[in-house]
Amino acid sequence: MKDYILGMVERQFADLIWENEPVSSRELVTLAGELLSWKKSTTYTILRRLAERGLFRNENGTVTSCISREEFLARQSRHYVQDSFDGSLPRFLAAFTAQEKLSADDVAALQQMIDQSKGD
Repeated sequence: MKDYILGMVERQFADLIWENEPVSSRELVTLAGELLSWKKSTTYTILRRLAERGLFRNENGTVTSCISREEFLARQSRHYVQDSFDGSLPRFLAAFTAQEKLSADDVAALQQMIDQSKGD
């Protein structure tokens, strides 16, 4: 199952968990009610789905993540580049920079990442 693909509402709920974890399931119901206008049953249904996908767990009434938000975003990004650009990061960057020019700070940050990933 592709745990890095979430709908907009699932992503909002996931962000809610990441921002508040560890969070009691009771508090999560309250937060989801306030921020997403969800009922208790909706909260538990979506939580169960995301737990089945390996993103979160609900143990003894405490909800925590199985992967961090950063790991989720990394998986989602890899999936997007793989599906949209045949896994080619240079093709992705070429498409991105065709419409959006990089600032000097962006170039410097990218160069630093490239240098660090070389492992020299």
